[in-house]
Amino acid sequence: MDADFSSLTAWAQQAKDFEPTHWDRLPEIYLYMDQVLSYMERQLAVFQRNPEDPLLTSSMINNYVKAGVLPRPEQKKYSREHLTLLTLICILKSVLSIPDVSALIRARLQGDTEKDLYAHFSVSQNNALQSVCERIEAEASQGEEALTRLALELSIEAAARRTAAERILGEIARQKKDAGETS
Repeated sequence: MDADFSSLTAWAQQAKDFEPTHWDRLPEIYLYMDQVLSYMERQLAVFQRNPEDPLLTSSMINNYVKAGVLPRPEQKKYSREHLTLLTLICILKSVLSIPDVSALIRARLQGDTEKDLYAHFSVSQNNALQSVCERIEAEASQGEEALTRLALELSIEAAARRTAAERILGEIARQKKDAGETS
């Protein structure tokens, strides 16, 4: 009996069509925590493995603020800059440690605004999603064996890319330390 992978191909199409909200369309008004969580749930739905497992909770946000990864909210209100950084954090935390995510954001923001960082992130993310989803759609019709092989290949690629990103961030940190800089 052939397995039906229509839900997987539907997800791949949804992910291919996904675009993070453009900077100019992000809420201009400050949001309270519950509004941030609701907004981020909609923004990142395509990245959830199970709808029951949230990608972001109020405890996580508070921990990101305490760790210095996310700026403190102004009077418990969050801006579009907070939303962009939370989007990056939520996506990148599955690949990098929170200290590495923080270092990456800080390094990138030294020459860019949150708007510039978010634009670069959005383009890179869209390109990566397009490529992966095209591969899924091509393999889904081939059945479980082809999809299992693809899952293995994607996992290996993810591990290699994570290792490379960690090496890059480690080397940057080492050079800054050798030069006497603080980050």
